[in-house]
Amino acid sequence: MGLAGCVAPTEEAQRRPNFIIVFADDQGYGDLGVFGATDFRTPRIDRMAAEGMKFTDFYAQPVCGPSRTALLTGSYPIRVAEYGNEKNIFPYVHEKEILLPKVLQDAGYATAMIGKVDITKRRQGFKPELNPVRRGFDYWFGVVGANDSGEVHWVYRNEERIQESAGVDDLTRRYTDEALDFIRASQDRPFFLYIAHTMAHVVLGVTEPFKGRSERGLYGDVIEELDASTGEIVDLLVELGLDQDTIVVYTSDNGPWSNHSLPQYTAAITEHAGSSGPLRGAKGTTWEGGIRVPTVMWGPGYVPAGTETAEIATNMDLLPTFIAKAGAELPADRTLDGRDLSPLIFGEPGAKSPHEAFYYYRETHLDAVRSGPWKLVFPRPGRDDSEWLLARSGAFLGEILEPVTELSLYNLEADIGEKDNVAAANPDVVERLTALADRAREELGDWNRIGSGVRFFEEGPKWPRRQQWMQQ
Repeated sequence: MGLAGCVAPTEEAQRRPNFIIVFADDQGYGDLGVFGATDFRTPRIDRMAAEGMKFTDFYAQPVCGPSRTALLTGSYPIRVAEYGNEKNIFPYVHEKEILLPKVLQDAGYATAMIGKVDITKRRQGFKPELNPVRRGFDYWFGVVGANDSGEVHWVYRNEERIQESAGVDDLTRRYTDEALDFIRASQDRPFFLYIAHTMAHVVLGVTEPFKGRSERGLYGDVIEELDASTGEIVDLLVELGLDQDTIVVYTSDNGPWSNHSLPQYTAAITEHAGSSGPLRGAKGTTWEGGIRVPTVMWGPGYVPAGTETAEIATNMDLLPTFIAKAGAELPADRTLDGRDLSPLIFGEPGAKSPHEAFYYYRETHLDAVRSGPWKLVFPRPGRDDSEWLLARSGAFLGEILEPVTELSLYNLEADIGEKDNVAAANPDVVERLTALADRAREELGDWNRIGSGVRFFEEGPKWPRRQQWMQQ
């Protein structure tokens, strides 16, 4: 859909804006009221959409760590340097990678992270130099990895580990309080706040006021608390007179857990599973339901109210967009994949996606490419096929990998659920998207090759574990 109701920023908003990213975990495309949810309520985020912009074609990555990597580096995870020159399903992002908060910090912004890191190979790779306060954040309160066990481990405030483990029921409340405190403390200077929620990743938890509130069960209760948390942040911005000076992005890191995503969990997982809405697939897949996420951007001084766009945008784009609006400079010594979304976000007439193509990588495997409404999906083995071992570089064992037996083309405008393969009727489109994919394989790589544009900061073999697999 096109944009409507465009407004120019007010004079009060000409100062450098504040930026807030609210990053939900495993919230599906259908899990906001404004994206079709009917069995729980999200009035605060729905209101943000009414007062701002809804992005219907906004992309993350298939799983948690790669999505955070993409957001913070502005690059496809396959391009990003990791320790040991490796690629990991839980990325081990090299300290020489430049993260978004560092650029903004150097430009004079107060910066804070609240929540889950998950770009350090989790606890096994968490060393002092990878602490967020050494990567550009002035302040960090949160955890290193996920809550699969029903609790979180290693709760930090800055560089002090204040708890070895903690329950999950009050995590959203704790994160919210920390976020509100940072906003109050930073109101007199530009700031960047990144709230990386643990919820709605299994195992779920919610505070007492939200238990049993929704018709969706525990999952719906959790989303309602995330909605209320976001509303508290918006309310504080209004109270402090910062609403005209702040841009808030609400989005998710990937699609939802499906009822079969992790077979080791019991049937109770049903209550923990989100919804992909009209999309095919779920977390861990490169079908639209695994990688397209519900996204709303709000900022009364910048973002035109009541608008919607179906142009392709990604979480990689937030880095160059924020840096441009802050008047800072992009790193000049490396290639980034994100693009400045300012024309789209700020309602320039006729604004289009800055992306000729979007590439659907699952770890190092290029599964598909999208350009405009067209998505080309390449053949691949299923998980039960022995060749599957050659189609991965990590160990996301919960993934349900559907085999694709033939080259498949979908028109996502006409077929959002990816049901009707129209490759035979559109050979010219297949040819064009195949050429785009070949370009990506050359620069970014694929499961059987290392791209020319992949970053490495260490001597020695590149992707050594991958090379071992290929030799087997």
